[in-house]
Amino acid sequence: MRHGNNKRKFGRVRKVRVALLNSLALNLIVRGKIRTTEPKAKELRPFIEKLVTRAKSGNTATRRLVISKIGNRCPEVKKLFEIIAPKYADRKGGYTRVLKLGARKSDGAKMAIIEFV
Repeated sequence: MRHGNNKRKFGRVRKVRVALLNSLALNLIVRGKIRTTEPKAKELRPFIEKLVTRAKSGNTATRRLVISKIGNRCPEVKKLFEIIAPKYADRKGGYTRVLKLGARKSDGAKMAIIEFV
């Protein structure tokens, strides 16, 4: 039974799954909008929203927590803390939206766009 197991596995082992989410999160921070499959976008949403919520406080401890989550990528962390987080200072949550697209031609996978609101 899958009680309490609400995360998608994507057919990958844990460390590869974490690397996938880190890569998607970094690309979303850099570009502001990315096109990916629908399950990946839905799995990325809570991951990135927790990072933005932590970045809103802006102190050193939360900066270190965010760095430990997405790796020591200084330009991306700086952009998250100085540009993205202040934009949502008065917002309680829901920093991203997932827009569903059609199926991909090659394999029929459902596609989606995830972007900051």
